[in-house]
Amino acid sequence: MAPSFEPADPDFEERVRDSFQRQGIMELIGAELSLVAPGQVEIELPFRDDLTQQHGFFHAGATSTVADSAGGYAAFSLFPREASVLTVEYKINLVAPAQGERLRAVGRVLRPGRTLTLCDLEVFAVEAGGSKLCAKGLQTIMRLDGRPDMPRAG
Repeated sequence: MAPSFEPADPDFEERVRDSFQRQGIMELIGAELSLVAPGQVEIELPFRDDLTQQHGFFHAGATSTVADSAGGYAAFSLFPREASVLTVEYKINLVAPAQGERLRAVGRVLRPGRTLTLCDLEVFAVEAGGSKLCAKGLQTIMRLDGRPDMPRAG
């Protein structure tokens, strides 16, 4: 059973969605938020040829990018309003080819902290109604107090 978390900001979902919309990389690759809950975020990435490697699978960079953002936003969902998020480190294992109609990245908070939060990362390749785990990772997120997200760059 997944742990239950109480977000510090009652408007966490709106704040997560607003921040996600300002991430240029998510817009560039066509990623979309599919779930925002306290301590858990899911991101979907539809298949496109320009996101593949030489064998036609999703590139590890695309797979890792959505995993990183899913974990970061899972942690961010628990942070107070005037805090922002920054990845300190993450490790990802590519356990199967990322082949399918889309990827579904799931970030879950394992242990929230005042400064550092530990997140579990999973990425599933989804095809024909089924899904297969293609990447598994662990991430450390830093909470930056008193430094809310900046407006969209540019």
